[in-house]
Amino acid sequence: MWEKLYKKIDGLYDKMVADRRYLHQHPELSFEEKETAKFITNRYDELGIPYKSNIGGYGVVATLEGGKSGKTVALRADFDALPIQEENDVPYKSKVDGKMHACGHDGHTASLLAVAEAALEFKDELPGKLVFLHQPAEEYAPGGAKPMIEDGGLEGVDAVFGTHLWSNTKLNKIETTKGPFMAGADRFTIIFKGKGGHGAMPQQTKDPVVMAGQAIVELQQVVSRRINPLQPAVLTIGIIEGGNAFNVIPDTTKLTGTVRILDKEVQDLVIEEMHKVLKGISTSYDAEYELDYIKGYPPVVNHDKEANFYLEEGEQIPGVTDIEQVDPVMGGEDFAYYLEERPGAFFFTGAQIEGHAYPHHHPKFDIDERALPTAAKALIHGYKKFQES
Repeated sequence: MWEKLYKKIDGLYDKMVADRRYLHQHPELSFEEKETAKFITNRYDELGIPYKSNIGGYGVVATLEGGKSGKTVALRADFDALPIQEENDVPYKSKVDGKMHACGHDGHTASLLAVAEAALEFKDELPGKLVFLHQPAEEYAPGGAKPMIEDGGLEGVDAVFGTHLWSNTKLNKIETTKGPFMAGADRFTIIFKGKGGHGAMPQQTKDPVVMAGQAIVELQQVVSRRINPLQPAVLTIGIIEGGNAFNVIPDTTKLTGTVRILDKEVQDLVIEEMHKVLKGISTSYDAEYELDYIKGYPPVVNHDKEANFYLEEGEQIPGVTDIEQVDPVMGGEDFAYYLEERPGAFFFTGAQIEGHAYPHHHPKFDIDERALPTAAKALIHGYKKFQES
């Protein structure tokens, strides 16, 4: 039966490509995915698979009950796009100015819809239940996973699996690891409150630009000198805002950045050390500071047994060319919330276009669509192995 199911997925390749390209041409941003959700529910109406819509926002949860007793396994695909102007010259280029599927979520959705259609044909032979989690708003915190969980999206679910089509990885290669796989992704804003004045008379001011400059340098030492080198962490300043005239010292300067961690204890230490650095700088200038630290998605931490379904048994998936246990990636993913609630695993499916390996969130990002059936079969593999475990 499993071999037939895999072949059925392969037979849906053209449909997957068509679905992916339609969604690519009609991107919708996080929390705005009304028409994308309608596209998904229309497909489940056609298939006759029952579903619930508007779960945690525009989320869709469809359930296929197998004919044999077994466990309930959820498979997840996100479906939001990004505020990016596409620069690819392809027939399926985004038709919406300033919006683009620059992270592969269109492909995730196409693959999961194919899983649902293929599984339907063999439902009498399938064990347990398959739950299809179509999630909105992965790209921006608070994200869509947590609201879907709070709205009952994981009710009755025993395990959950998800994949990300990965443009940096060779076509049809599976990458994952046991334990921490992707980082917690936080955001912070720092405001130095000084005293402005004429640039020619700095002695009469409390210069927040200089304070910000010191902070940019000294905050790097939080990671390099305060965190155990064996515990990964990143602290990056991405935005500097201060002043609007070349010869005027402003009253305030604002820094915005991100922290990435794989351990929540490290997160607490980073916050504590940031306050020490910022207090020291502001005190030396007789000024003040504000730190608004927003904890974002937690780290994606795979469960060992479920990760081993891919690391030790992934060669059973037709179409997979290679399997590698990789180091954690410092990018963030709200799939983390599912893994905090249920056992499961998250993995990358290689989708690199040879000679066009642009990273995620790039205006020229694209995927090799031959990865779509591989991603679909890899998701089914997690369901299959969990039933057998």
